[in-house]
Amino acid sequence: MHRLLVTGSVLLALAGLLGARPPAVAPLPWRLADTGGGSQLITAEASGTGSTTGTVTWWSLRRARWVAAGSAPARFGANGLAEGDARKQGTNTTPTGLYDLPYAFGVEAAPPGTRYPYRRVGDRSWWCQDNAARDYNRWVEPRPADCRAAEAEHLIAYPAQYAHALVVGFNYDRPVRRRGAGIFLHVNGRGATAGCVSVPAAAMHRILAWVDPARRPHIAIGTRSGPTAITRY
Repeated sequence: MHRLLVTGSVLLALAGLLGARPPAVAPLPWRLADTGGGSQLITAEASGTGSTTGTVTWWSLRRARWVAAGSAPARFGANGLAEGDARKQGTNTTPTGLYDLPYAFGVEAAPPGTRYPYRRVGDRSWWCQDNAARDYNRWVEPRPADCRAAEAEHLIAYPAQYAHALVVGFNYDRPVRRRGAGIFLHVNGRGATAGCVSVPAAAMHRILAWVDPARRPHIAIGTRSGPTAITRY
């Protein structure tokens, strides 16, 4: 997917030209190397790569200033986080990096106010994770013969987690086999995830009412410091 990339340094320069300067303790988006070029950003930050919990915050860029629109406790993979470019499928790790958000989906109807493209989950809705399948890391409906049921996720089987969700564009545009498939921002289940980012149901409702495709939102996932620090992305 081609997109305009605007780095944090460019945003800082723009703010100076417009007479708006970041505060002494800059909001997190100011400190990122890249925010994706849009005016909406979701950050998912953990304390370290072994963490299974952290914070999701959603931000709006208005008048050259990033302002937090909301925040919620987050859950990550059962085995923590891993660098997105080096992640291996089946490791139960959440991939770090900066990603677009292709579309939203859910077992339930889209919450009121949702503007994002929204796909309703049905009995025949699957997410293919079969490395041998043509539709690797894609929604399939119905499930094709080359995507084995044991290597796919039957979305309707997770009515709580997938009541509402956003697809995270990890390994999505040009999928690399065995890197991982089916990474979403979704509603909390009982504990840590298999690699997704999850938040309470009320927070997911608020995010879907806030997110606007015209503002080119992205999600940045990372740790507070170290090689997978969120500020690298």
